[in-house]
Amino acid sequence: MGIPDHMNDTTEASSPEPTKPEARGDRKHESDGFTVIEKLNSENAELKDRVLRALADMENMRRRSEREASDARIYAVTALARDLLPVADNLSRALESLPAEARADATVRSFVDGVELTAREFQAALGRHGVKKLEPKGDRFDPNFHQAMFETPDESVPSGTVTEVVQSGWKIGDRVLRPALVGVSKGGPKLPASPEN
Repeated sequence: MGIPDHMNDTTEASSPEPTKPEARGDRKHESDGFTVIEKLNSENAELKDRVLRALADMENMRRRSEREASDARIYAVTALARDLLPVADNLSRALESLPAEARADATVRSFVDGVELTAREFQAALGRHGVKKLEPKGDRFDPNFHQAMFETPDESVPSGTVTEVVQSGWKIGDRVLRPALVGVSKGGPKLPASPEN
């Protein structure tokens, strides 16, 4: 004996529909997929940030290396140049010490010409290596390049003007190799403020 059909339908209709395990798994799998994607996006952003920082660090290092190499080329001769400055001073002193009357003698004149030529060539050789003589007479006193030895009252020039150079100054590149020893005017009209002040 079998179960009547009407009972079969009722049983099927009244029994709750079983939940499919696959449906629950799909939602869980879908949720896990979003988590994985979010995690991958986060890792991707972090890695991209690290790469950009590493590239910036490398660029900064490259620039710093170039600057250091350039400075090394420019300032490599600093110690040698400093040692040679007394030679330039002595050549200048030798020429300044000769009285004008002695220069008129033909023999002395050739000697003076030779010393002047040597002094010019010596200064040119220093110049080829970035060493330049400071010629501040008539310029505004600059404590970065000049060392004031004395003040002279002079109302004909503005106060703070270099009126006398006791010893020439020298620079290499943008750095002072030796400041010029100078006398500075006092008592004249005030100089206008410099733009960098």
